[in-house]
Amino acid sequence: MSLSVFITGMTMGLSLIVAIGSQNAFLLRQGLRNEHVFAVSLTCALSDAILIALGVAGFGTIIGMAPWLDPVMRYGGAAFLIFYGAANMRSALRSSETLASGNSAEKQSLKAAVLTCFALTWLNPHVYLDTVMLLGSISTQFSGFEFMFAAGAILASFLFFFSLGYGAKWLRPLFAKPSAWRILEAIIAFVMWGIAARLLIGL
Repeated sequence: MSLSVFITGMTMGLSLIVAIGSQNAFLLRQGLRNEHVFAVSLTCALSDAILIALGVAGFGTIIGMAPWLDPVMRYGGAAFLIFYGAANMRSALRSSETLASGNSAEKQSLKAAVLTCFALTWLNPHVYLDTVMLLGSISTQFSGFEFMFAAGAILASFLFFFSLGYGAKWLRPLFAKPSAWRILEAIIAFVMWGIAARLLIGL
């Protein structure tokens, strides 16, 4: 029984994080640039682990009892995503020489990378709806085995984020071309803006 619950937790965890979003797009970018991959992957995984633990512990009920949290998270997250998307679009429009060289002036510091990843995760209301409330509610179906469900979902997060961060290296030959970098930056910008739009219109 506990093994099946563990596998169910892994399956549900993966189903919620495989879709491209602001967090995954940022991690992919860091992996392609080979910048602070371990730190960003760990930040993503640990953040997910905390959110999963909160959901299984019943934090979803607390959020449901405080409706004022929804607009705060929604508009705050949307504002950050619009700003970050604009930064990516600015990068997409920069000269090919800067994108191709990857010089130190363009490198992001460890602190900035971790803080950006932290913001992309914790300012996104959807992580609370999906990771906290959805996984939290599903875990109640496995009375007495909630810990195994959470452990499976947390392991899935660690496997996914580290695989995405370090697996991006296989795409580096493609992104040696400045044009590929510009396209990636533009795609990330539109992803960020798309998520922000969904937050603002309440989808």
